[in-house]
Amino acid sequence: MSVGIVGVMLYISLLLGFIGLIAFIWGIKNHQFDDEKKMMQGVLYDSIEDLQLAKEKEDKLKGEKNV
Repeated sequence: MSVGIVGVMLYISLLLGFIGLIAFIWGIKNHQFDDEKKMMQGVLYDSIEDLQLAKEKEDKLKGEKNV
C-alpha cells in the first residue's frame, strides 16, 4: 500500500470515529439511554399486551407507594 492510501484510510477512520463519539455524547446528553426498565421488560414479556399489563402494574404500585 502506498502512503497516500494509508493516509486517506486513517483520515476517514478518524472522521467516522469522531462522528460516532459526537453521536454518543449527544445521546447521553438527551437521555436516550435512560430507559433500562423498558428494555428489561421487553426481554421478559413477549407481547404488547404483556408489556401494557406490566406497565399498569408498575403504575399501580407507584400510586400505592405515594399514598
